[in-house]
Amino acid sequence: MAGAIAALREKGFAGASAREIARHAECNQSLVFYHFGSVVNLLLAALDAISDVRSVRYRDAVEESGSLGELVNAAKSIFDEDLDNGYVAVLAELIAGAQSAPGLGAGVAARIEPWRDFTANVVEDVLAGTPLAVLAPPQEIAHGIVALYLGLEMLAGLDGQRGAALALFLAAILYDAFMAKEGPQAPQPQQSTKENE
Repeated sequence: MAGAIAALREKGFAGASAREIARHAECNQSLVFYHFGSVVNLLLAALDAISDVRSVRYRDAVEESGSLGELVNAAKSIFDEDLDNGYVAVLAELIAGAQSAPGLGAGVAARIEPWRDFTANVVEDVLAGTPLAVLAPPQEIAHGIVALYLGLEMLAGLDGQRGAALALFLAAILYDAFMAKEGPQAPQPQQSTKENE
């Protein structure tokens, strides 16, 4: 697994051959096919290994957060961790490779689905009892959040600039602080022109 992850980080999908993975793992490349059947299966298994580790981190962060602000702050920390450890690079390379490797796209999509479900549950809990709860179904909001989060991570990983993404996290934290202080304000009816005269 570690050899496959290292190959994806360093060489990208195009360079993550059985030979390159075996070099990182310090083993014979025939073991790739013996244990996994194909390079694609091994790369998907590597993605599974990363997802298992990160899902624990994400769930712990949600459980430890008592407010939207704390949740956003935790997401910011996780965002940095994902970039620092190259987790995003692995997913980005597999998404890119899905265009040319049969079966890879469906495999990656199936592995993103649990993250969308997890996000939908968080969205439903966070928005419960607020005016935003009627904005859209949790699954649709979750789809947008996952797409946004992946896009931010991939762009930050591409150019090494995290400022724009971190600014969004800060804006969400400030919004939560404002709402906690002011509370949701119902729109005030406008006075007619006659009443203003």
